[in-house]
Amino acid sequence: MSERSNEHPVQETLRVTMDEIRGMVDANTIIGKPINCDNGTTVIPISKVSFGFASGGSDLPTKVAKDMFGGGGGAGVTITPIAFLVIMPNDVKLMQLSVNASTPNAIINMVPDVMDKVTGFLAGRQAKREGESEVISE
Repeated sequence: MSERSNEHPVQETLRVTMDEIRGMVDANTIIGKPINCDNGTTVIPISKVSFGFASGGSDLPTKVAKDMFGGGGGAGVTITPIAFLVIMPNDVKLMQLSVNASTPNAIINMVPDVMDKVTGFLAGRQAKREGESEVISE
């Protein structure tokens, strides 16, 4: 006798509901398939996935044991794009969609660009100073 034949019908209802959710939500749903561009850039979509399900049933009063169970299940999935990971030949950036960006997250995402600009500015000033000191010492 199989293990499933001893299960209550509500267990099968739950199993089918969960199998359907697994079919809808996998790793490729969250981290999408890479999109390769001609210039060597790769763009990878990133999404937020939310899901919920409900399932239940009850034994009903009936004369036929086979007809005693009544139940059902349902599920819902929401997939929201939140960012793109952009991989360029010399750089990698996370481009967050502003629709979903809270103020703290938007500020944190700006830090790498600000740091690059400050570093570039300071390196330019240092190079200018070194160039001036060479002219003075000659």
